Amino acid sequence: MSILKPLKIGELIAKYPIIQGGMGVGISLSSLAGAVAKAGGIGIISTAQIGFQDPDFLKAPLEANLKAIKTEFDKARAIAPNGIIGFNIMVATKNYALYVKEAIKAGADIIISGAGLPVTLPELTEGAKTKIAPIVSTAKSAMVICKMWDRKFHRIPDLLVIEGPLAGGHLGFSREQLAQYGADTAHVSETYSQDAYDEEIRGIMKVVKTYEDKYETHIPVAVAGGIYTHQDVLHALELGADGVQVATRFVTTEECDAPMCYKQSYIDAKEEDIVITQSPVGMPGRAILNPFMKKVKELGRIAPAHCFQCLKHCNPGTTPYCITQALINAAKGKIDDALLFCGAYAYQATHLETVKEVIDSLIPERV
Repeated sequence: MSILKPLKIGELIAKYPIIQGGMGVGISLSSLAGAVAKAGGIGIISTAQIGFQDPDFLKAPLEANLKAIKTEFDKARAIAPNGIIGFNIMVATKNYALYVKEAIKAGADIIISGAGLPVTLPELTEGAKTKIAPIVSTAKSAMVICKMWDRKFHRIPDLLVIEGPLAGGHLGFSREQLAQYGADTAHVSETYSQDAYDEEIRGIMKVVKTYEDKYETHIPVAVAGGIYTHQDVLHALELGADGVQVATRFVTTEECDAPMCYKQSYIDAKEEDIVITQSPVGMPGRAILNPFMKKVKELGRIAPAHCFQCLKHCNPGTTPYCITQALINAAKGKIDDALLFCGAYAYQATHLETVKEVIDSLIPERV
């Protein structure tokens, strides 16, 4: 009997237990999120500088971003009228509360929030139907968020996303923690300790169980980071998860919003090209070693030409480079001047697929 079941988050029911991870800037917008939702998964739009294509973005980035939240959601909804569509909103975003409110107003089914602990999310979404899901990486962070939401707001997460050390983009681990798991090298397939992080996942599950018992309800859990194959999905479910969150695998799809040269950079990458870098956000991140990253390492700093007011804790006078500009360059196809975030297994991509083909390969057994 298959352990694959639909993913239930309250009254939301996804046919397949697949959440497409949010990727910004401009990598998971309406096209990808709409396609995943239409195919029976959960489609997630990244709000990170979502309005970068707006002609007024340079002079009024916040206004452009807030406007684009509604625009992108409506386009995704047109693709998947009955699908589940939500947003990924980083806690590190300046004006975080405004983004959350705008996502609710747009009609988001769910908001997934990481890059910091979303301690205020229940207050910001009070009275809305929108489901809320924090991203955690350790049992300690799971305990902190559940305890705080319980004490301050008398509620628990609608979904908990556990993001492991093989994820792409910003990671919820210190360099030292990544080293403990063997996830700080360019050859993680040889060094990564799956068993060690499995123990962390079990620890997080114990925290979840405590609050399930207290509230007498089930808290669905999705495992993320390094989910690339059917076996990865089965492993997560065997650990007790209800579903998985997948990002990197969806980049090399026809429907992904990224330009073709961005997708090709994944297809061309070798395992040794995928490295850990220190992001201006203050967190380690995983990306493809390209001319831009080599230039930053060589020069030490590329002074920003413009400040986009994107992050709470960024000083344009000292930041090693402008992360917004580097990610916008990626989204616009200026690959040699871009930060190319990716998961640990991006090098396994060999060709373009459709979203349906990816989901079929992750879940070959029909749910």
